[in-house]
Parts: sequence; C-alpha cells; structure tokens
Amino acid sequence: MKIRGVAFSVLVSITIMIGPAPAIVRSWAAVPVDHNIYAELLEKHVRAGIVDYQGFKSDESRLDEYLKILERVNPTDLSRDEQFAFFINAYNAWTIKLILTGYPGIDSIKDLGNLLKGPWKMKIARIDGKILTLDDIEHEILRPRFKDPRVHFAVNCASKGCPPLHSEPYEGSMLDLQLEEVTRGFINDPARNRLVDRILYVSRIFKWFSKDFDNDVVGFFVQYAEKDLKERLIAEGKRIKVKYLDYDWSLNGK
Repeated sequence: MKIRGVAFSVLVSITIMIGPAPAIVRSWAAVPVDHNIYAELLEKHVRAGIVDYQGFKSDESRLDEYLKILERVNPTDLSRDEQFAFFINAYNAWTIKLILTGYPGIDSIKDLGNLLKGPWKMKIARIDGKILTLDDIEHEILRPRFKDPRVHFAVNCASKGCPPLHSEPYEGSMLDLQLEEVTRGFINDPARNRLVDRILYVSRIFKWFSKDFDNDVVGFFVQYAEKDLKERLIAEGKRIKVKYLDYDWSLNGK
C-alpha cells in the first residue's frame, strides 16, 4: 500500500524510534568522529550505489546508534575537512533514516512529503542540540560554508537520478581524494552524462545548482572528464550545447 502525505507520522516515527532530542549535547574532544558503525552498514547494504533498504531496516537499531554518535558531536571542534565530512555523512545517514520510516511502502523519497512540505523540509536531523532539515544541512551549511561543487556528487537523495551513495563514510583525512573519486565517477559515467556530436547531455543537478559550477558546465566537465570524453570536449570547445536530462526520482533500492 502506497504511503503518501506522511510528514507528521514520519516525524512521530523518528521521535519514537530515536527518542526526544536533548536540549544540548556536546562532545568537546577535538578528535575525528567515529564512523565505524556507518562504515559497517554501508559495506553490508550498499553495492555500486544500489541500497538494500530492507537490510538497513533489519539493522535500523545500528543506524540509530550511529545517529546518536553524530548527535553528540560539536562540529565546531572539528577541523574544516572533518566538519565537511561530518555534514555529508549526516545528510546521507539521515536520508536513509527518513526512507526507513516509510519503507517498504514507498517508491520515492517524494512519497514522504506532502503538498505543503517536502521531505527535505522536515525537521528530523539532530545535530549539535538542534533539529535540522535536510535542506538546512545542504543549503545552509554544506554549500555556503564549504563552497565545493563536488559536494553534489557526495550527498545522496535516495533516488536513481542522484549520484550513487558512496559505499564508505567520508573521512576528513582523505576527503579530497574521496570527493575527486565520486566526482570523476559521475562525470565519466555514460549512463548519467554523455556527449553526442556537439550536445552534452547532463544531469539536471547542473541546472539546479548552476551557480555552484560557475555557470560553466562544460568547463567543469573538462576539468574532471577522462580519456576520449575529455579530448572531445576540448576539441569541440565553445561549439558544445548543454541539454539537461530528466531526473529519475524512483528509489535507489534493490
């Protein structure tokens, strides 16, 4: 049975399963965040970007443990890269938690919203004594604070059109390498972006967040494209026209 318009019930479900948010919970130790539980869950339940939500459902108590760890972190105690990794992981882990509140009765993350409030505007993520929305994390923290367009290939919206969910946590100590990996993987995947003659067909991510890419999609592709694609992009140069593909909002599950 399809579950729709369940914003209130989702919030109630999350509150019941994880418990009420404390007024303020802080951990002042300036050490990297422990992502071991999340690493274990990603290794078990994510294959090539395909998420086994039933597996996550079976291990939901472990996911809740990880979310509690994130809740106790004071992000300002972390280095810049650790903060960046922390908020990416928080966004992705809370997105999984949100999906589980409706799974298996949903076909898309959009099924969890309603006409007045989409799933990204629901206050669900407990971080540093606050309850944030996914939009808060992405648009008020990740994008403006870190100003790195590669973040769009790291955060995952639980949809097939989205860049694949990385099968390991992001870590401050190797964040740049991880962001390079997921960005190059997405740019060079012909199932997601392709150059046909002089038309570059790309994900609508590049339209929605054009400013993050300096309004220069082709230039960004040249930077991260490899082999034949890179050579063709350089050869065609300014003659290339950009067209945006339809976005597939269906669940990125098995």
